[in-house]
Amino acid sequence: MATAGQTTGIRRRPIKHLRWWIGGMLFASTVINYIDRQTLSVLAPYLKIEYQWNNEQFALIVIAFRVAYSVGQTVSGRFIDRIGTRKGLTIAVVWYSLAAMLTSFAVGLRSFAFFRFLLGAGESANWPAATKAVSEWFPKRERGWAVALFDSGSSIGGAIAPLLVIGLYNYFGGWRPAFVLTGTLGFLWLVAWRLLYYPPETHPRISEREREMIMEDRREQHSAEAHAGPRPSWKDLLKVPQTWGIIAARTMTDPIWFFITDWFAIYLLTKGINPEQGLLAFWIPFVAADLGNFFGGGMSSWLIRRGWPVLRARKTVVIFGGLGMALLIPTVFTSNLFALAGLFAVSTFAYASFSTMALVLPSDLFRSESVATVSGMSGTGAGLGTIISTYLIGYVSDRYSFEPILIAASLVPLVGMVLVLLLIRDRNLNPNPVER
Repeated sequence: MATAGQTTGIRRRPIKHLRWWIGGMLFASTVINYIDRQTLSVLAPYLKIEYQWNNEQFALIVIAFRVAYSVGQTVSGRFIDRIGTRKGLTIAVVWYSLAAMLTSFAVGLRSFAFFRFLLGAGESANWPAATKAVSEWFPKRERGWAVALFDSGSSIGGAIAPLLVIGLYNYFGGWRPAFVLTGTLGFLWLVAWRLLYYPPETHPRISEREREMIMEDRREQHSAEAHAGPRPSWKDLLKVPQTWGIIAARTMTDPIWFFITDWFAIYLLTKGINPEQGLLAFWIPFVAADLGNFFGGGMSSWLIRRGWPVLRARKTVVIFGGLGMALLIPTVFTSNLFALAGLFAVSTFAYASFSTMALVLPSDLFRSESVATVSGMSGTGAGLGTIISTYLIGYVSDRYSFEPILIAASLVPLVGMVLVLLLIRDRNLNPNPVER
């Protein structure tokens, strides 16, 4: 098969460690994805005043995003498995960048909800596509690090968004330019993506040494899958306990992350801290999450190199993450900005470690043509859990307070941890046409 470089007749110099450049592109996509997503959350205190929304009404806008995002992950995961990572992520970024920019035309609750629905539909493809790209470009021993790299973009994007968006709001004296300018970032990223990303077997800039390393891992994988039969259906995948373990991992943890990303600014207001004051500490939980991604990916990879079985290494990090997220409970007892930021930081560090394992497990457990599909299904589970939790957050915070929410957010991840340990077990890994 001719490579992209060979079709033009041009011999191009290889890029050293190209797979990590690919990982960097996935990281950048996730950063931009989260900046677009967080623009509304950062502006929420101002928009609530301008449109006189209560928390329950604001929750409806968030839910509109979540509905499209949750359904879209399963659909887009299957779509990307069919058309490929390069084309699939290109379509997704064009879609959600346009949707972000169009939000500047919103005039009220319904139009905000409509544009957020469009944004959620486009952004839903990012994680299935990135997970598939990792399975294509990285050997199993490096996938923990690679997933940590791209997933850390969510926390970096979340940390950048308040500074960028509030700066744009103050500079232009209004919220509409913030949506337009943050939406343009995706189009800049697309230029680099279209130039850089091709599958490793056809890439014009990969060294032969790196290609052979990737393809050797691929051959081992394909050898295990050689007699596995046709591409499994959604029904086939849902019969496997590992699928439900991966779905549970994200369904029980992602709602807590999205509570922090969607509601943190509003929660700080209930503690008497306005957005400008909150900027001093708003970024701390997001940076902690970034560190948690690399801790989770790095720790599992380190354990695997020391001879631990892959699943035992992954589940050790899951246990750490589930226990660490329980530290949201003490936030109920303080109104100190930096104490709140510190407690949220410990929780997001633990969450990100857990999340990295949930994202890498599909590539550990399933055949390559099902990785994005299973990742998307787990994203749908996470989305449905987030929709329910978002409605409850709006309802409970308006009628009571955020305290019951924080207690629940500390305990639910423990349920997810237990389900992962029960459903993803070595003895479940029998020869199966669905699994590796």
